[in-house]
Formats: sequence, C-alpha cells, structure tokens
Amino acid sequence: MGPGNYFSNTNASEDEPKPLRGTVQMEVGPSHRDQIKRSEYRKFLKIRTIVFGILASVFSVVGLTLVICFKGAVGCAIWAIGLISLVLSAVCALIFLIYLPIFMRVMATRSDTAAYHPRTAEALKDVSNFRQTTNFYFSRTFSRHTLVRLTRMINFVGGGYNPPTHLFGMSVQGVSPNYENHGELSLFASETSPSIANSVSTESSEVSNGQNGTPSPPTSTMVAIEPNSSENTLVLRSNEITPPPGGAGDGPSGNPSGMSGGGGSGGGSAGGSSGGGDGSSRPGGNDRHNNTPPTQHPFIFEPPARNSHGTEGRAINLKANHFEITLASEDLEHYDVAISPEKCPRRVNREIIETMVNSLHYVNYFNNQKPVFDGRRNMYTRKPLPIGNDTLELEVTLPGEGRDRVFKVAIRHLSKVSFQSLKDALSGKSKRIPADALISLDVIMRHLPSMSYTPVGRSFFQTPERGYDNPLGGGREVWFGFHQSVRPSQWKMMLNIDVSATAFYKSQSVIDFMCEVLDLTDKNDQRRPLTDSQRVKFTKEIKGLKVEITHCGNMRRKYRVCNVTRRSAQSQSFPLQLDSGATVESTVAKYFQDRYNIVLNYPNLPCLQVGQEQKHTYLPLEVCNMVAGQRCIKKLTDMQTSTMIKATARSAPDREKEINNLVRRANFSGDPHLKMFGISVLPRMVDIQGRVIPAPKIQYGGRTKAQASPQLGVWDMRGKQFFSGIEIKTWAIACFAPKRIVREEALQQFIIQLQKISNDAGMPIQSPPSFCKYATGQDQVEPMFRFLKNQHVGLQLIVVVLPGKTPVYAEVKRVGDIMFGLATQCVQSKNVNKTSPQTLSNLCLKINVKLGGINSILVPGVRPTVFREPVIFFGADVTHPPAGDKTKPSIAAVVASMDAHPSRYSATVRVQSHRQEIIQDLYPMVRSLLLQFYQSTRFKPARIIYYRDGVSEGQFSNVLNHELRAIREACVRLELEYQPGITFVVVQKRHHTRLFCADKKDQMGRSGNIPAGTTVDHVITHPTEFDFYLCSHAGIQGTSRPSHYHVLWDDNNFSADDLQNLTYQLCHTYVRCTRSVSIPAPAYYAHLVAFRARYHLVEKEIDSGEGSQKSGNSDERTPTAMMRAVTVHPETLRVMYFA
Repeated sequence: MGPGNYFSNTNASEDEPKPLRGTVQMEVGPSHRDQIKRSEYRKFLKIRTIVFGILASVFSVVGLTLVICFKGAVGCAIWAIGLISLVLSAVCALIFLIYLPIFMRVMATRSDTAAYHPRTAEALKDVSNFRQTTNFYFSRTFSRHTLVRLTRMINFVGGGYNPPTHLFGMSVQGVSPNYENHGELSLFASETSPSIANSVSTESSEVSNGQNGTPSPPTSTMVAIEPNSSENTLVLRSNEITPPPGGAGDGPSGNPSGMSGGGGSGGGSAGGSSGGGDGSSRPGGNDRHNNTPPTQHPFIFEPPARNSHGTEGRAINLKANHFEITLASEDLEHYDVAISPEKCPRRVNREIIETMVNSLHYVNYFNNQKPVFDGRRNMYTRKPLPIGNDTLELEVTLPGEGRDRVFKVAIRHLSKVSFQSLKDALSGKSKRIPADALISLDVIMRHLPSMSYTPVGRSFFQTPERGYDNPLGGGREVWFGFHQSVRPSQWKMMLNIDVSATAFYKSQSVIDFMCEVLDLTDKNDQRRPLTDSQRVKFTKEIKGLKVEITHCGNMRRKYRVCNVTRRSAQSQSFPLQLDSGATVESTVAKYFQDRYNIVLNYPNLPCLQVGQEQKHTYLPLEVCNMVAGQRCIKKLTDMQTSTMIKATARSAPDREKEINNLVRRANFSGDPHLKMFGISVLPRMVDIQGRVIPAPKIQYGGRTKAQASPQLGVWDMRGKQFFSGIEIKTWAIACFAPKRIVREEALQQFIIQLQKISNDAGMPIQSPPSFCKYATGQDQVEPMFRFLKNQHVGLQLIVVVLPGKTPVYAEVKRVGDIMFGLATQCVQSKNVNKTSPQTLSNLCLKINVKLGGINSILVPGVRPTVFREPVIFFGADVTHPPAGDKTKPSIAAVVASMDAHPSRYSATVRVQSHRQEIIQDLYPMVRSLLLQFYQSTRFKPARIIYYRDGVSEGQFSNVLNHELRAIREACVRLELEYQPGITFVVVQKRHHTRLFCADKKDQMGRSGNIPAGTTVDHVITHPTEFDFYLCSHAGIQGTSRPSHYHVLWDDNNFSADDLQNLTYQLCHTYVRCTRSVSIPAPAYYAHLVAFRARYHLVEKEIDSGEGSQKSGNSDERTPTAMMRAVTVHPETLRVMYFA
C-alpha cells in the first residue's frame, strides 16, 4: 500500500480532522507564537542569503569590468571604483558563505506539512540525500564552536533573530554530550538535539539539575510556566521537582516493611552447630520486587482529566462486583509502631498488637478503642491515644515453643488522616486523591480478614476442609478464597470483592511430598536411593520451602530448605562436637539413632540441608513435614495449569452468585472495627449502564475482495483470501518426533492438506517440500538449519514437527530467529497425525505474516478519524522472571506499526535489570522504530498512540515520566521541530473487576458472559481521570475479564468515543486468529516479542552434585552477551517473526 493511501478514507472530506496538539506549551502566550518566529527566522535567512549572493555576483562583475576596461586619468577614478567593487564583492561573498550553511541546516530540519502530502513524497525522498550530504559537509568543515560564534556575530551586527531554544520542555544548548549517535545522519535530517541536562524554571528559585542533582541558577533559556495552562500542558510545582531519594515516600508509606523468618537456637537437627532456626528473611509487601528507581526528572507529567463520556453503541444494563462504602467525616489518628526484635512476619506482628490492645495492663491507653494495624508499622485509631507527641514504650509477651517470647513495642503519633479530603476528591472538588486516606481505609477494611485468614497480596485464603481439597499433583493443591481492595470511583469509594484461587503446597510428610513430585507409587521405590535426575527434580521443588520437625515432641521447630544432599542419610557425614570438646565424624543416621533413639526407615534417601548453607545442618526426610499454608510461587506444569483452570472456571452467573455469598458471609455490618471508624458497606453489587459499541468490518483480498462482519467477536474466513498472500516456492519440513509417533504417511497427508488449505486462503504452496527429514534432539537443530540455508537457495520456510513440549522449540527459535534469519513454524505431532481444517487454517494465518504477507485489514472507509493523518501505533511490555528467581533479567519489548492499515509491525527488544518495570532503553527503541516507519511509508507519523502493558497503578507516575520523556526525546533527536501528538494509554488485565449482565437476555454463550464490545466509563471508573473498561473478546470458558485502559497523557485530545472505538478496532487486527482479542494487537504483539526473547535466553541445566545449576560461564550472562543473545537477525526483523 502506497503512502498516499493514508488519505484513502472515503469520508475524509465530510468532517475536518481534529487539530494536532503535538506541542506542549511551555511558553507564556499562544502556542503558535513559536511557529511564527521559526517561519520568520527561515524567511530572514532565505532573504539575507539570496541578497548577499546576488550582491557578491553584481559587485564582482562590475568591479572586474571597470578594472579591465578603463585606464588613464578619468579611467583611474573609474578603475578605483572597480577596485572598491571587488572589495565589496569579497565582503558580500564572505557573508554569503557564512549564511549559506546555516540556511541549509535550518531548511534541512524544517518540518513542512508538505512532507505529508502525497505529491511531494517522492520529491522529499530525492532531495534527502542532497540535504544529508550538505549537512555532513558543513558539520565537518565548520566546527560547532565556529558556527555558534558566527551566528552570534551575524545577529549582533545585522540585528538578526535568535531561533527558539526550547522544545518539549527541554532547553536547547547544543548537542547533548551523552548523545550516543553524535555526528550520525538520520532520515529526519538534523543532528542538532536538545540537551536533557538542563532544568526548567518554576516558582521555586532553585531547581535540581538532571545530571548531578545540584541546584541550577536561573538562565535566560529557562521558561516560566503559565499558571492558567490547559489540561494537557506540563504542570510544574516546586515541591515536585526533586522527589525523595531512594523512592522514599512522605509519611508512613515510606517505612520499611517487616522481615519474615524466625531465629533462636534449639536442637532437633543433625549438625555441627547447635540450633539453626529459619535463618531466612524476605522483604514484605509490595516492595519485594520493586526495583523502580526514584524519579529524577526535572518536572512531573500529570494524566489528563476526563473530557467526555462515551455515547456510541447500544445500552446494556450491567452489574459490577463493586460495593459502595459510606465513610465518616471525622479525622483518624495515625501512629507509627516499632516492634523489636524486628524480623517477625506480619502474622506475628498482628498477634503482638492484638495481645497488647486486649491486655488489662494497658487498658488505660486504649480505653475500649479497636485500633487497626497493617502488620508492618502503621496503626490507626478513631480517637487519639493519651500520649500526645511522646513515644509510648510497652512490653508484650507471647507464649512460645519452650519459653515465652518478649517483644518491645514503641508507639509514636504521626499525623491526622482526613476522610473529608477523600470525599472532596471523589466528588471532583480536588484532582488528587489523598494517598494517606486511601491507605488507612484499606488497612481498616483488611484488618479483621487478616486475623482470620491466610493473606496473600490483596487476597485471603482458608485451609480447605477435609473432602473438599483440589489436588493439582506434585504436592500442590488449589486453595479458594476472595480478593478485596478499596477503589476510588465517581462520587463513592468502592469495595472490590472477587473470587480468588491460587496454588498452595499440601500439608503432608516430606516423604509423601517427594513421592508426589517424583511419581513414586511403589513402596519399594521409596526405599531405593534416588537417581541423579530424581534428586535434581526433587531439589528444584523443595528448595526454599519450610519444613517442621516431628522428632522433638511438642517442639515443632521450622526450617527453610536450602538444598538436598547428594549422599544418603547413612553416608552423609558431618563434624559432631562431643560433650568432652572433641570433634568426631558422624553420619546423620548414626546421630539420630544415638541422640534420639530413632532408627531411620529410609536410610538410603538423601537429607534436607536447612538453615544457612554454610552451617551444614541436615535433617532426614522422614522426620520432616511440609509447613501448612505455603503458597506455590513456582511455575505450574502444563498439566497442573490445565487442572487449575478446570477447577477455578466459573460461568458468569455462578461467579456472580459466589461473590454475593462471599459478601454475605463477610458480614461487614457486624465488623466491630468498621463500626468503630464509622464505615459501612452496602451489600449489593453496584448497577451500571454500559454500552456495546459496534464492531469494525474486516477487509480480505483475492479476486472477490470480500468483507467480514464480526458477530459477537468472531468472524468466518471461509470463502475469503488473504489481503496479501505470499507465494511459497521453496520450503522444508524437519520432524523432531520419532517415526513411531509420526509416520511418513501422516507427514505426506499433512503436506497435502496444508497445500490445499493454503491455496484456498490465497497463500499458494507451489510444490512439495524440497527437504523432509527426521531428526532427534536439540543438538541437531543448528547443523540441519545451516545445511538448509547453504544448500537450498531462496528457502522461505521451515516447518518443524515437535513431539510435545520440548527444549527443541527454544533451540529452533534461537537458531532460526537469531543465527540464520529463517522463518520457522512449529507444529505439534498430534496436529500432524490428526489434521483439521481449523488447525491448518490457523497455521496459515501465522505462516503468511511470518513471510511478510497481510492476512486482513480494517475496512478503510469506516476506520476512526485518526487514520486521516499518518499515525503509528506502539505496543510496549516488560516481562519479568518467575517469582522466586532473583538473577534472571527482565525483558522489554516494543513494537510499532509499519503501514497505514495497521497490519504489519516491527519489533525491538532489550534485556534490562532484574524486575525493572520502566523500559530503560526506550529512547533508542522508539527512535529505531520511527525511522523504520519513515523508510517503510516515506511519512513521519503525525500522531503516536502508545499502548503500554503490565503497569500497576503504583507505577503510573514513574513509568509516565520516564517513558513519555524518552518518546519525545526520540522525536526531537530525529528532527528539532518534529512534534507529533502523543497519546499514552496503560492497558491492565490483572485486576479483579468483573461485569455481569443484569438481564439474562443479554448473556452470551454457555458461560453467560457480557457481549464483546461492552464498554463502561462511569460509576466504577476514576473520579477525574480518563479511563474505561472494555471487554473486546467473546468469553469461551469462565467469566470474561474486561481490560482496563487508563490514559496517562493525551496530546491528541481524544474523545471517549474516539479512543474506545479505536481500541476496540485494534483488537480485531490480531493476526493469529479470526476473533477479537482481549487487548489491542500492538500490546499483544509486545508481549509475544518479550516472550520469544525469553526463549532466546534459555540456558541448559546441569547437575552440580549438590543440586542443579545453570550451564555456561559468567561471560555468557553479562549484559552485552545477553543483549547479543536476543538480537534478531536482520532478515527476521523484516517480518513479524513473533506471530
């Protein structure tokens, strides 16, 4: 599709496109003032350059003519005039040579609307090389310092006009010294770029410098901010310029969290050192995985206010699992609580505070009050305690195992918390929602459930009753509970209640746990020594879990497992210190027989190494039980995941009924703490009127140019052909499944059926595969692919048959994507043996785009108005390593559309620090994708729509300030005046809001879900900011989860209808299926790219003797090596390899 097709919208002439709001207004006065100055400056340069060029030519001609032709007395005067003319010619020529490079540079960096006009696209392409060559020549001939001095001289002598020195909120002081591409030439022309090191002047006289953190004196280039700026202007406040170092917050929320784990000494284990305890510590709360660096930007971006509510679509009555909260207007008292010793889990801390409040010794302090406590350091009371501003120090005793435990508690008043300020924010009187009031309300609502259930994050779980357990296998089981969180909404606070389920480890003996993990059912197998592979598997499962001993009577000490020994209990030795002081070698089995008179039943099994690894404390498996209530944070197997989905799937009506039952059992009206604080919960789901917005039409190609109209999020491709199908001439099949699983006859039948389906879809496979061989193991992937690359010229595709989930898949993608740039399509052996048209059609959908084709597009005539100008869609996501992993890096992926449909996307990926959510290298990633877009379309996008996945609400501010700035920096570095309008939207799937049809007639399918296209943007949304819920897919199993979209920045001034329709239509452009998906295609693709990069980083595991570890040396895990490992081959980057 040519670049002119950006203007192919047939309705473009009916409505004028909305003005582009791409410039953030940093100066006082109208936004077009700077544009007028830039135009005047270009006109000034143009006139001066032409005038001095003409004068130099005229004076030189006149001077030469007079000097040569006239002599004598009269002639001497004329001859002298000729000499003067030559001198004037030289002066004019010098000034002309000074103006010319500056004029050429300014003209090369100008951002003309003509660049977007189809008639000038080719002309722009033709002159770009001339401009770049000219820029390069002058940048080499004249140093930057010379140009700056000459410009100042010209402006001083000639009264010239200084060009604007600020853009996008960043002062222009020449090229940034940290600019990694200094001196390079881009398609966008200028290499002059703004420095990001300078600060922006605000009401405060001192501003923190972006590089060294020192105050910067005001300079002439700093710009004052107009107080009455519009909603999308940059809002600066002096108290927000320098955030607290280290991410520390104001007030109690910045307090460090408690540490879990027990200590102390005691017997019961075989080891050279007495005692052992847990010895582990784990950060509590949400800080556990939060490596987000403190904000260091010289200004703070703020999300825009909601400018409208949506009106398009048919109305539908809904219910949401939100329950109204009524608040008192009185202030609360906030206290800081310090408990020593500090390393206690929250459960123990809550028990300490509960004992203290109920103690008769301290009744005068609490006076029948019922304080609430968060398990860390924050305590709230309805009325002030009689301690004033003094610190109250108390002593609390808890019964312990063997002896009582004594704790010291220090209580200090911090502040008052106002619920009235929260009410003002909910009603729209205040833009900011007070965090302290929100946190205190959450603590009050969670206090009683935290004392009664096992809290995990924001959910609460209860031990399954006997006969109602749901085993997953491998020593794991499903626990059911409920999620609870408070959420600000329009006019009311809401309590979000939802059904929750997660995997826990079963409370059983370690012997039984081992048998489940290793699938040992025969009693005789339990007495045999474990093989190396069995021990490695068992170690992976039990490492990091807590066990309790059973051989010391009532003293059930708990330990954390750090490893599994390679030797058995009867051969594992350790140095034992005797009462006489001598040290002898003893085995674990002998120690337990001598010390506890216990003859081990399983002496051939290994031991658990517990506590600190260097202390060599060993326990036989048979004297240990798994501690109850341990959540499984390790990844479930495919079988366990399938079992859990079946166990937790609920139809929408069933889920609605279960949530109502949860609220009824919670009995909020009987909670004494809620009564104390004057809080009540309405036990009825909130009613909402939503809308079902219309689906777009899908355009296909072929001779018929057929269109599809999605019904309930699904459409049929039968009888239609790809919009742009690729002809496959040379391809190969590599079967890594053994012949006994996939026979040659099955392969032949698969090839015939694939050719038939692909031909019908408009992707003709002209001939049988030129190569079809069997192979075994991942070691054969690279040599086979190298042979195919060298021997089969023009090879387009390799179809790889796999026997199941196998390491071969990761190796195929690594070798194909990274090493040789070959398109690969993996197929499970079961789908080869039993082909179906649906499976083969889905294969064709993926193969076509991997080869550069286009499956389908949105019908141009009915697309949103944003497509009337060049627009680029970005999707961004960061994937993190599994919970519990502390070493693997996070992977950031960004994709961007490369055409006007949008259908083709290009991707870029980076490896970054562990659990870092902010995309650290976003500037070069965006810059690269913008250049690719320009090379592909010959247009610079006038609008950027950025869908960001995976950001929690607590990270909004940091992510917005860093990533929006990086996007703008990428634009400015490409061209000084390039200012596209940016819309920054966060996509959230991990939330617990569910929508239910109030009328059964509106329910869809067997699951009774809401219809695809259901949209809600009021009642349960943010009080003031621009957000909405959209369920864009048809639920197949369980209850549909609508995606939550929160607009953090919007230069393009989208209305609610425009952005909701655009988002819904993008959900229909996902290439892998003929269904609308739950999030927009760009965000989905970013997730796929990051997930694929994780396969590129796969390392092999080897046995270390004392457990398992990763292969490879440390050099293979350096940032440079990991970045090289995910760098995709240039040939692969040209297509959607991740599809």
